[in-house]
Amino acid sequence: MAAPSSFSGDAPPLALIAGPTASGKSALAIALAKALGNGTVVNADASQVYADLAILSARPSDDEMDGMPHRLFGHVDAAEAHNAARWADEARAVIAAAHAAGDVPILVGGTGLYFRTLLDGIAPVPEIDPDIRAAVRALPVADAHAALASVDPAAAARLNPADTTRVARALEVVRSTGRTLGEWQEAREGGIAGTVSLTPLILLPPRDWLRARCDRRLVQMFDAGAIAETEALLARHLDPDLPAMRAIGVPQIASHLRGEIDRDEALEAAQAATRQYAKRQFTWFRHQPPPDWPRHEESLNIDSIKNLVIILRDRLLTG
Repeated sequence: MAAPSSFSGDAPPLALIAGPTASGKSALAIALAKALGNGTVVNADASQVYADLAILSARPSDDEMDGMPHRLFGHVDAAEAHNAARWADEARAVIAAAHAAGDVPILVGGTGLYFRTLLDGIAPVPEIDPDIRAAVRALPVADAHAALASVDPAAAARLNPADTTRVARALEVVRSTGRTLGEWQEAREGGIAGTVSLTPLILLPPRDWLRARCDRRLVQMFDAGAIAETEALLARHLDPDLPAMRAIGVPQIASHLRGEIDRDEALEAAQAATRQYAKRQFTWFRHQPPPDWPRHEESLNIDSIKNLVIILRDRLLTG
């Protein structure tokens, strides 16, 4: 059943399917796109944007896409440091194009920052003075946290004192701009939440089921060519701090290729890293999205996917 070419209601529809890695998001999104007849699947996963990480990012294959249009998958070279702000710009354009064509965009992914940036906008923080940044980043984290407490006590109280990256970011912002990061975030701009009719769903399957899925998928990735994919990526001699070079699986396989660990050890290390990442995502998606966003807390199978598709399709078509 296809959605009408002109949408009812004041705002065009936007589906959002989010959750931790290996929770079944892609299968559900593709099934929903097919049920609608005019769905467009839009990637919201930070690793799946990279062309060089088809296997290790679990990017849907052509067969899995099943003829449905997919956008923002594998469109970025690993030599680029893609980020949430750039993705949000791209997603806004893709969503607008889908709406103009009378199609229903379906956001799918596990990068919470991407969703937040797209829907709520981005804080217009100016460029940080390079000298201030260098001075802040050179501080031991304990000193940086103490300095932050004197200029932005709210941020210091909120942040983990050992969180080097976030403490430094909050301190450099207030030192460089004279305003706290919280003040800048209150002035977010560019969000689309008020211009669309959002139909969200958060997948939070049982943790044991999710861990087993993560482990099995890593085995499948290794069998499907993840080592060769990483070898090709390493052959490019890119900056090791680039996001693509730090994607789960790449450092572990790189260690194997250097002869430091064997294949089984690399697999076990990648599985452990994936489980830890899934745990962090699970916690984020349980607590950060609005409480009225529906959560599906059961495992996914063919029957549950069919039921969820019916629910999501009806919500999208009725507004």
